[in-house]
Amino acid sequence: MDRAALFDVDGTLVDTNHLHVVAWWEAFRQGGHRVATHAVHRALGLPGEQLIDQLLAPSRDRSEDAGLSAAHDTLYATSFERLEAFDQAGELLRKLADDDWKVVLVTSAKDRELTALRRALDADDALTDTATADDVEQGKPAPDPIRHALSLVGVPADRAVFVGDSVWDMRAARRAGVASAGLLCGGIPRADLIEAGAAAVYDDPADLLARLRTSPFAAPA
Repeated sequence: MDRAALFDVDGTLVDTNHLHVVAWWEAFRQGGHRVATHAVHRALGLPGEQLIDQLLAPSRDRSEDAGLSAAHDTLYATSFERLEAFDQAGELLRKLADDDWKVVLVTSAKDRELTALRRALDADDALTDTATADDVEQGKPAPDPIRHALSLVGVPADRAVFVGDSVWDMRAARRAGVASAGLLCGGIPRADLIEAGAAAVYDDPADLLARLRTSPFAAPA
């Protein structure tokens, strides 16, 4: 029976979280909002609309939200040519593909951003499919993105593992009934990832690759 290896991208496979933090911080500053960078970091992984809801007062003028998202996208786009994958991220995906896992990226990135991430990752040969935020009504922590990814490859939840770096990733996986592994390279503490539902936590893709035989990927055999 087929098995699915589902991966978040930003902060999990590609080292982008610090770039997103700065881009959101500057977008908020330009919009007249003071938001601490640590608060932005904790909200990463949410879709743009939910991230803004998380960080700004509900009494704000919501007509400005689209402008904030656009400013973030423009600022972040200046980093596209400098994006770098984490060490052995591509090798991890290829190893799983070689072991007959269907590898699917589950990301809120779209269009040029997704193209830049895939170029940095340089592992298209290992991918079975990509599930984006455009495909679902609700992003993480709702289970919709993960359920959609599973539907793309025809794999049931109990034959899948999801890897991410945020509490939103772990909560989405738990709600979808999928085992999850958390990575610390996104900057979220181990205890927070475990509390959110991670079955195991690793430093980064290289650490997960080195311990693959004892990871959640060893369970749905």
